[in-house]
Amino acid sequence: MVTVKPVEIPGMECETPHFLDAQRQLDEIALEMGLDPELHERLRYPKRALIVTVPVRMDNGTVRTFTGYRVQHDVSLGPGKGGIRFHPEVNLGEVSALAMLMTWKCALMGLPYGGAKGGIRCEPWNLSIGEQERLTRRYTSEIINIIGPDKDIPAPDMYTNEQTMAWIMDTYSINVGHTVPSVVTGKPVSIGGSLGRQEATGRGVAFCVHRACLEFGITDKSPSVVVQGFGNVGGVAARQLFDSGYKVVAVSDVHGGIYNPDGIDIPRLQAYISEMGRVEGFSNCKNVSNAELLTLPCDVLVPAALGNQIHERNMTDIKAKIIVEGANGPVGPEADHYLHEKGILIVPDILANAGGVTVSYFEWVQGLMHLFWSEDEVNKRLEEIMGRACDQVFAMVKKTGLRPRMAALRLAVSRLAEAKRLRGLYP
Repeated sequence: MVTVKPVEIPGMECETPHFLDAQRQLDEIALEMGLDPELHERLRYPKRALIVTVPVRMDNGTVRTFTGYRVQHDVSLGPGKGGIRFHPEVNLGEVSALAMLMTWKCALMGLPYGGAKGGIRCEPWNLSIGEQERLTRRYTSEIINIIGPDKDIPAPDMYTNEQTMAWIMDTYSINVGHTVPSVVTGKPVSIGGSLGRQEATGRGVAFCVHRACLEFGITDKSPSVVVQGFGNVGGVAARQLFDSGYKVVAVSDVHGGIYNPDGIDIPRLQAYISEMGRVEGFSNCKNVSNAELLTLPCDVLVPAALGNQIHERNMTDIKAKIIVEGANGPVGPEADHYLHEKGILIVPDILANAGGVTVSYFEWVQGLMHLFWSEDEVNKRLEEIMGRACDQVFAMVKKTGLRPRMAALRLAVSRLAEAKRLRGLYP
């Protein structure tokens, strides 16, 4: 009798450390809430993942090929929604993990979207504007069959912006034969973008800082804040907090950071950056590294740069009372458990940085209606939705004793599971 050895089935291509971290969060909350095993299994992997080759004619006449991705994790609640990033570290696992986080984020905020994400592996800083445009347009043509205002709506992400979205919208519109503003969000206001969209993520982070301070019982009239990443998210959040009376004591960018325990004049710093291109060297401030900045004493720490900035090697040095995640996944899994046990309140990314996708939803709706709102109306609606989500998460924390990340995830997964139960499994 011949003995046949069982075939060892390899894991999915998306199973990188980044993706497995996101998957473990789902597994943890699924166990805690007693999620139906069949629903749990369906949520553990993306619904659809597309990998494309993107050939581009460079300025010197040669042709280079890039690798692009678009992943849709789940579309039970509506069309896919998620950014497109240009970065040399983009890979299928990262994009799949971020698509999963977008699913939870949209469900938590009560938006009629599923989670998606995309990206191109490239070094955008080494590409001319013309090369970036050709790269974007060819990528759009390669993924055009799975995007659309009722299928999947891209938005800006790392190293992409409203100009990138304009190129995508134009390429899509040319291919279908008419203008389709709602195929993307985060585009320029002049071609259907929403007022308040560019500042929305940072504004939402600042709003969560305020709500977290109230929840934590910080009564100081000028709570101290440290912001890592003075870009579109961190810069806007810092300015919003400064204008609201918070004392921003440290900020940083990719080059390094600055620290002044008496507070930094954010409007003056923004003027300085527009001239010098970096925060280092600003008057009356001590230069610090990004690593040092994370361990400075403060009431609130806002990591708004890259993921996994707070981890097992530096988590014991964190001195903040509250962490509000402006970036995606800046606090690693081990650090999340440790800091929670230490009594530090962490407002998770799927809540804290959801302002961008929320106003993207507003932009999508406005484009479909061809009726646009004032910036005050956009900001008012944003605060209503962010406030409701904050209240629900903090209430869940008090009710269950879960750390805030798991409380937010429980709310999101519960809503998604209910949608899947009602829709059933076809066939």
